[in-house]
Amino acid sequence: MEYLSILMLISLTILLLLGAHVAFAIGSTAIFFGLLGFGLDLFSLLPLRVWGLMTNMTLIAVPLFVLMGLILERSGIADELLEMMTVMFGPLRGGLAISVIIVGALLAASTGIVGGIIVTMGLLALPTMLRHRYSPEFATGTICAAGTLGQIIPPSIVLIVLGDVMGISVSDLFAASFLPGILLVILYIIYIAIVAHLKPELSPPPTASHLTRGKLFLNVLKSVLPPAALIIAVLGSIFLGIATPTESASIGVLGSLILCALHRRLSLKMLYEVMKGTMLLTCMVFMVVIGASAFGMVFIGLGGQEMVKGWLLNLPGEKAGFIVTSMILIFLLGIFFEFLEISLIAVPLLVPAAQQVGVDLLWYAVLIAMNLQTAFLSPPVGASLFFLRGVSPPGVTMTHIFRGVIPFMIIQLVAVAILILFPQIAIWLPGVK
Repeated sequence: MEYLSILMLISLTILLLLGAHVAFAIGSTAIFFGLLGFGLDLFSLLPLRVWGLMTNMTLIAVPLFVLMGLILERSGIADELLEMMTVMFGPLRGGLAISVIIVGALLAASTGIVGGIIVTMGLLALPTMLRHRYSPEFATGTICAAGTLGQIIPPSIVLIVLGDVMGISVSDLFAASFLPGILLVILYIIYIAIVAHLKPELSPPPTASHLTRGKLFLNVLKSVLPPAALIIAVLGSIFLGIATPTESASIGVLGSLILCALHRRLSLKMLYEVMKGTMLLTCMVFMVVIGASAFGMVFIGLGGQEMVKGWLLNLPGEKAGFIVTSMILIFLLGIFFEFLEISLIAVPLLVPAAQQVGVDLLWYAVLIAMNLQTAFLSPPVGASLFFLRGVSPPGVTMTHIFRGVIPFMIIQLVAVAILILFPQIAIWLPGVK
């Protein structure tokens, strides 16, 4: 039976590397090996598993946060934010790149949808950066890094899935990931500032603002206040224990509709388009979730989880050895696979061993979420790279994008190392909450 579980993992890996659709690759592998291992009894177990997923209240937050993000994409908030932040940081060398990172962080805390942030920033910021003589590598790397902040800064679909898979309170996980997300933003800005001064050819000289200080302050306040209010309403209600993540997601949808109406972008056509987009994204996510759930059920039934747990517990270094090995494993998986496959298949195999060696699961989940950002950034299959390539102007190639994201991947690994050395960064805020 254990040999079947090994063959199961190998078969799934081959199918995914060959480009098979994720949901159907996982589901078909589960059914094939489930029939080999359990026969027709598989079909008496599978419906109960699927029903459990469909009645999971935590996962209801996924379509709500997706809907909120798609509405905000149409609201015009990103346009105003980028314009004002560019004016605000224009006097600094590399100021446009810094403004892209800050706007990416604000959008991440407002929407949590990585693809939407990268496409929006690619359409708005990339032509401007190239027009100001930013190098294509530096510009594309900055935009991809800013977009992937939606992985770690709550509300994040990744965090919701991880919380459900690992049996952790999503509200606690949102609180635990907030400061690590801010840490990553600070590391990005430090890197941009250093590169802009050491290699001035990569970014243009500073540009002075034509606005008075008072006028600039009012314009920035007008642009930042609406998304800030939405962030406080959504995350504040979770952190203060006023609402569950699912309830706060519904608050976010209402707030995004109000902001869209204030920007005069609300219409029946827009509502139809965002609802259709929400349905498509939600169906994609839940098809993968159902397939992965079936895969996990069969894999555990074949004894695969106990085999993996035994291997992980026999690593040298005990707790430290487990942490380092599992982080390296997730990083390598992130090069080839998307976050959903890793979260739903690899992470459940790591959790029992993590509990056995005494790892704090809340801290461990933040480490995984930070590491999973490599799944969006890493060549050759990182989703953010292709999102950006799809909206890039002529002259920007995949080679530029690949080269541009490498330094930011290294910064993410530095952030993971800092979190390993200083776990209080992640677990302090949930303790205060």
